[in-house]
This record gives sequence, structure tokens and C-alpha cells, in this order.
Amino acid sequence: MLAVGKKVNYPCHGPCLISSITERTVGDRPMTFYQLLVLNDGGLKLFIPVEKLRTVGLRPLLSKADIPKLLDQLRQSSKPVVDRKQRVRDNLKLLSSGSAFDLAEIVQSLNELLETSALSFGERGTLDRAKRLLVCEISEVMEETKEEAEAKVDLVLSSKKKN
Repeated sequence: MLAVGKKVNYPCHGPCLISSITERTVGDRPMTFYQLLVLNDGGLKLFIPVEKLRTVGLRPLLSKADIPKLLDQLRQSSKPVVDRKQRVRDNLKLLSSGSAFDLAEIVQSLNELLETSALSFGERGTLDRAKRLLVCEISEVMEETKEEAEAKVDLVLSSKKKN
């Protein structure tokens, strides 16, 4: 069981703080929930049933030692899928996985694709969302501002373009 005050990552929402563990009645059945406060949003609260913890993809935040590996992944070249429909499906699957490394893969591949062609409105939104979630987790793990974390990501992406 997770503890109140611990930070976790919830897929598609990013880093969250476990603010409390509450009991609620659903139907006739009492259930225990983790109340999560989404850290990159305007006070959004989520209630996750304790019994569904594994299936929803809740995971601990990365460690500080994982951040250099994550940034290294952004430096790698990718081979974007040519078929746009397949690329959209693949990116949606990666986005919903909750993995920071999957978010880095989205940012890396769509950013690389952006260098050679325009992204559709949906793909641009996916890139922005994946980057925002990635930056938020880096910021929380490294205990720095989102601006500092975004500058790190942007530096890695821009240095890749020069090579």
C-alpha cells in the first residue's frame, strides 16, 4: 500500500501527490480510495480504488539516476512510422502506458518528424502533452522548476538537431 505524502505517476495526468486515503461507499459496498492531487494541473483531484492500483498503471516517480537515461533517450535518432494513422495509434498507446521512457519516445520521434514536415493538429497536441508530462516528472524528481526542466529537455532536443 502506498503512503500519504508520497509522489506517484498516474498515466495521462503525470506526477501526483497522494493526499489521503479515504473510505467511500459505492453502491452498497464500502471501498478504499487513494486521493491524488495532480501536481501539474490546477488542483485536479483523482480518486483511485486501492483494489485497482495495478490495473490503472500507477507507478512511483523515476529516481534521480533515471533522468540522465531519459535525456539520453531523447538524444537518440528515431525512425518515425511513415503511415500517419499507425503513428497516431502507436503514440496513443505509448501515451497511455504511463512510462516516462514512452513519453520520451513520443517527444523524440514527433520532434524529429517536425524537422522535416508539419504535424497534424492532433499530433502537435500529442507532442505538447507528452512533453508537458515528461517535463513535469523531471521537475518533480530533480526538485526544480518546470522552466528549468523544460530548458534541459529543449537543450537535448536542440543539440540533437546540430549533430
